[in-house]
Amino acid sequence: MFDSGVGGLTVLHECLVALPEEDFVYLGDDARFPYGARSADDLRECSVRNARFLLDRGAKLIVIACNSAATAGLDAVRELAAERGVEVVAVIEPEAEIAAAITENGRVGVLATPATIEGGSYVRALARQHRDLTVTAVAAPALAAVIQRGFPFSEAVVEQVRAYCEPLRRARVDTVILGCTHYPLVRPMLQRILGRDVRLVTAGHAVAARIERILNARGLATANRGEGTYRFVCTGDPESFRELGTRFLQLPLGDVEKVELDGA
Repeated sequence: MFDSGVGGLTVLHECLVALPEEDFVYLGDDARFPYGARSADDLRECSVRNARFLLDRGAKLIVIACNSAATAGLDAVRELAAERGVEVVAVIEPEAEIAAAITENGRVGVLATPATIEGGSYVRALARQHRDLTVTAVAAPALAAVIQRGFPFSEAVVEQVRAYCEPLRRARVDTVILGCTHYPLVRPMLQRILGRDVRLVTAGHAVAARIERILNARGLATANRGEGTYRFVCTGDPESFRELGTRFLQLPLGDVEKVELDGA
């Protein structure tokens, strides 16, 4: 599994709960954070580089736990992984499936980074759900970086989040996809601002379910019946990654390995 930093740990958390016997390696490319402000070409390069590293470590399945990377790099990563007979799961399609299934008024919001919104991946994924949906997509340029810096949040941050949510409120959406894996960390704030009746969709549960289906279908599920392992690799400062990552994962990280990837 890889992400631009610690945000994808919200996805990993659900996977560790749903698939406790499996072993996971998580790569946080925090030296290049944030991905959401990078160009599509740059994101493809980062995604392929990260996937190659994990494949070389023996990954039997690749999870792109970053919405910006999935928007720009999914096809390239799938092509690379296919050469080794490995499947790829990304965060976007599972969220779109859930949002389309649970919305009652057909008005779906997407809150995400500029790269994800500009790439149009959620609009395309929602269009494939065979429902007549009205999609309101809102870019939140600073939100992932604010969350990555850590807590507590100032009143200025809360006001900024309110401004991001205002187009969604005006559109009267009843379902909002949190299109960045950092955003579940501020779910209570978003729920309060958007209203208690608005359903918030995150990637973790859906990704874990899709991973389980693929592993079972391909005969790749572990025979281990004990507790699996989880290990962490980052491209930035390991201590900073471990300290902040503990908040996102809600479990101890232990040692974090630092690696230098080509193109750093």
